[in-house]
Amino acid sequence: MKTIYLDNAATTPILPEVIDVISIAMANVYGNPSSIHHVGRKAKSLVETSRKNIAKHFNASAQEIIFTAGGSEADNLILRNAVTNLGVSTIISSEIEHHAILHTLVNLQNEFDIKVKFVDIDESGHVNYEHLEKLLQDSDDKKLVSLMYVNNEIGNILNLEKVSELCKANNALFHSDSVQGVGHFNMDLKKTPIDFFVASAHKFHGPKGVGFAYIKKGFGIHPILHGGEQERGARAGTENVHSILGMEKALEISCMNIQEESTYIQGLKNYFIGELKRNFEGIKFNGRSESESDSSYTILNVRFQKNYAMLLFNLDLNGIAVSGGSACQSGSDVGSHVLHAILPEKEAKKTSVRFSFCKFNTVEELDIVIQTLKKLLN
Repeated sequence: MKTIYLDNAATTPILPEVIDVISIAMANVYGNPSSIHHVGRKAKSLVETSRKNIAKHFNASAQEIIFTAGGSEADNLILRNAVTNLGVSTIISSEIEHHAILHTLVNLQNEFDIKVKFVDIDESGHVNYEHLEKLLQDSDDKKLVSLMYVNNEIGNILNLEKVSELCKANNALFHSDSVQGVGHFNMDLKKTPIDFFVASAHKFHGPKGVGFAYIKKGFGIHPILHGGEQERGARAGTENVHSILGMEKALEISCMNIQEESTYIQGLKNYFIGELKRNFEGIKFNGRSESESDSSYTILNVRFQKNYAMLLFNLDLNGIAVSGGSACQSGSDVGSHVLHAILPEKEAKKTSVRFSFCKFNTVEELDIVIQTLKKLLN
């Protein structure tokens, strides 16, 4: 049975070119970048070249890139430093952020005397920018806004420029979990002055377990991992050399092909939306995932007319890999916090499925998915 993989928002297949880079590095670049001999210096040089090349994609400087084990660690590094090192006493976020943000905020509240405020969102998960401005202006506390660029469940795109302007006008810092955006959308930090953002390589066809934090020049960062002076003292631990080189290659390929690939994938998504509407009466699309302008071209969150408790399981049995997004789809599933935040309880209990696409998907695969859904739901 052929596998049809439509869970690219969870992780993407690694590109063959990236595997080649990683394999060559594993075989030949075995030195510790902290070692002073020529074997270590070779590894160090390659890591620093990767840092420089990654920074160029964002119009940033190399010293603003800190390599991490992924987006979650990078989020933790930034949020914890905001509180312990940069004087932030109020963090403004939303209830539909990734748990890397929400769980970290709970932890920081329990540990420190900080306030966490949530900006209003509408029934489609869209941020109320007027309420954000009000929250920014309601006290003289040092504030940080943490809002994700692309929502990982419903695909909604944040207006980075607008939030940057609001933060700048109100002397607040701006952090964005950009894991679902990096490699899929162009980000120019000269035009959009974000203070902090994070990325994870496995979301743009790179290896798992490696990512980076962008931290604007001028902010001193204290480590949350101790035991070494790697990453200019911002993160202890020997650098994951082969994965960093693989991430650099994956980002290079993704950024080089954004226009071509986004057009192709958006075409797949539009086709799939049309086929779903044609074949399933009353189908809905959560958030703004149906919109070309307000949603990522990679994510479509579909809500069916009732609860189909075993739908994900049965799709998997038919070789189709997707993610869930509603309550009660399995005995242990507590449901999507994102959908519970934006939908009435009755709607949140219906079966929702996140289909997420990449350049390796085809119309033929989507036709098979439609036929399988018709078989399972009728």
